[in-house]
Amino acid sequence: MTLLEVSGVSVSFDGFKAINNLSMQIGEPELRAVIGPNGAGKTTFMDIITGKTRPDEGRVIWGESSVSLLGMNESRIAQEGLGRKFQKPTVFEDQTVRENLAMALKNPRGPFSVLFYRKTAEGAERIEEIAREIGLTDHLTRKAGELSHGQKQWLEIGMLLAQDPRLLLVDEPAAGMTPAEREHTTDLLKRIAKTRAVVVVEHDMEFVRRLDCKVTVLHEGSVLAEGTLDHVTKNKDVIDVYLGR
Repeated sequence: MTLLEVSGVSVSFDGFKAINNLSMQIGEPELRAVIGPNGAGKTTFMDIITGKTRPDEGRVIWGESSVSLLGMNESRIAQEGLGRKFQKPTVFEDQTVRENLAMALKNPRGPFSVLFYRKTAEGAERIEEIAREIGLTDHLTRKAGELSHGQKQWLEIGMLLAQDPRLLLVDEPAAGMTPAEREHTTDLLKRIAKTRAVVVVEHDMEFVRRLDCKVTVLHEGSVLAEGTLDHVTKNKDVIDVYLGR
């Protein structure tokens, strides 16, 4: 099933076309890597989907009911089920791993529910489940500030999973990780993508190769090539703009 459809989207900043007639479809479940040189439009693409940037033209259609995301603000889009992880992890350093996950759990956000929600058995069970999934079960009582860079990245992915998104946008997850952490991250993203859509924006070709998924190459704000990594890296245009530099 197509979960997200971006169709004919363009946006200019001061006369520069950051996104130029971009069209792309993401299925559910699916793991997709989006690659491209600096300035290819990768971040603007994420900004448009999540409501941070309004395009000048085009459509962004979401879900079975084909609703447009373009009229919605960022928090409404998040409620629709889009989660975004930025490059730099943003976790609550002074709180434990467990508390970080508890704060992120999808719960009614009324004034009283926030005070009382943490202690539910269901919530505690879900936290354990997410901790297992991200590989931080042994670190639940540690303060997030004590974690390694890679572990903070996993915690942030866990905090997004706690909100039960249908689509996860992950920006350069491999940056700054040790080889072992990168391997764990690959496995984690592949597992998550079995039940939902995961879009990974990445520079690192080796990391993308390990993801073993469909790749979309952006260049000057539009899709230059799409297919397996082997397929796109043999494409002459891709070699010229991306690998030849």
